[in-house]
Amino acid sequence: MAATEDTTDRADDGAVIPGQARSEPAELPGPAELPEPAGPPEAVAAGGGDAGAGGGDAGGAAVGARMPRWLPRAVILVLALYACFQLGSWAFHQLIGLLVNILIAFFLALAIEPAVARMAARGMRRGLATFLVFLGVLAAAVGFVVLLGSMLAEQIIDMVEGFPRTLDSVIDSINVTFHTELSRLEIQDSLLHSDWLQKYVQNSATGVLDVSATVLGGLFKLLTIGLFSFCFAADGPRLRRALCSVLPPAKQSEVLRAWEIAVAKTGGYLYSRGLMALISGIAHYIVFIVLEVPYAPALAVWVGLVSQFIPTIGTYLAGALPMLIAFTVDPWYALYVLGFVVVYQQFENYVLQPKLTSKTVDIHPAVAFGSVIAGSALLGAVGALIAIPAVATLQAFLGAYVKRYELTEDADASTSRPRRRVALPRLR
Repeated sequence: MAATEDTTDRADDGAVIPGQARSEPAELPGPAELPEPAGPPEAVAAGGGDAGAGGGDAGGAAVGARMPRWLPRAVILVLALYACFQLGSWAFHQLIGLLVNILIAFFLALAIEPAVARMAARGMRRGLATFLVFLGVLAAAVGFVVLLGSMLAEQIIDMVEGFPRTLDSVIDSINVTFHTELSRLEIQDSLLHSDWLQKYVQNSATGVLDVSATVLGGLFKLLTIGLFSFCFAADGPRLRRALCSVLPPAKQSEVLRAWEIAVAKTGGYLYSRGLMALISGIAHYIVFIVLEVPYAPALAVWVGLVSQFIPTIGTYLAGALPMLIAFTVDPWYALYVLGFVVVYQQFENYVLQPKLTSKTVDIHPAVAFGSVIAGSALLGAVGALIAIPAVATLQAFLGAYVKRYELTEDADASTSRPRRRVALPRLR
């Protein structure tokens, strides 16, 4: 037993056991080489677990921070849309003048469309019919300008010839009133040799170039409007076919219906206004002849056109010039002209206009006046001219699609009879 225990102890001490190879003992690190734990063993064990979890979070953050694939394409698309918007806005502002001219030409073509269609229906070529209508409109416009130009030229010549006499009378009245000794020749010399007059002449010479450029620009606009309106009127059917060819059959009938309404309302508006302008011009011409007002034909044409194509206040604006001319003849004649203008305006509003415009353009006066103000605010004088036919077309187009119902007896009675007063009981 003792020998057995000794053998076991020796084996535990590292002795060689028979039948087993001898192995070298592993080198254990010394106390100085062992890393010191950062905390107690529980914290160190927990820290190891957190480190593993932290590594997992860092990996997830790296994956989540990666840019989405759609983001670059979305940014490029937004920038491209913004660039297209800026380019379209710049092009629209550059072409606004041309677009306005095309709009005027379109309404002018709509106005002459009925006359061209009638002439074409009788066998005349559409291009020739359009040319003849344009020739008539141009002749009327030139005649109007010539009449007004001759009247203004004669007035200016009379004013220039009578200016020395007028100046002498003014100087004499000043000398008598203020006991001065002014002379017309001295005043003329002082004015001719003054610095401000020389500067004014220089500025006027510069302004002449601006006026010439404005006149040339106006002529170019007129030519542009005439060319587009001629093309729209001469090729009206071809233009409608080209427009309807890109639309489905259900939409083609709607477009043609809107086109016909626009033609009827625009042409009816201009023809009714032209007829009322003719009646107004004849009536005022008779009055001017009776009162012996000079330039009666030109003044009658002026009153007829301005009073009809500027609604509501056009008659009073047109009557200002004849009143001024009549005042030079006799102050009482100016009062007579004013009275006739007011009386004729009432006759036109309540008798003549309802009969002539009931079948063409039936617009409430307040709506017409508001449309003119809105058109002038948007497009100036051009907007004021095309506002009423545009509103009439829109009103007719909406009236064709808005369903109306008959009034009930209660609604009809409430609009025709005054309401009865209901006696309330007295509170005691």
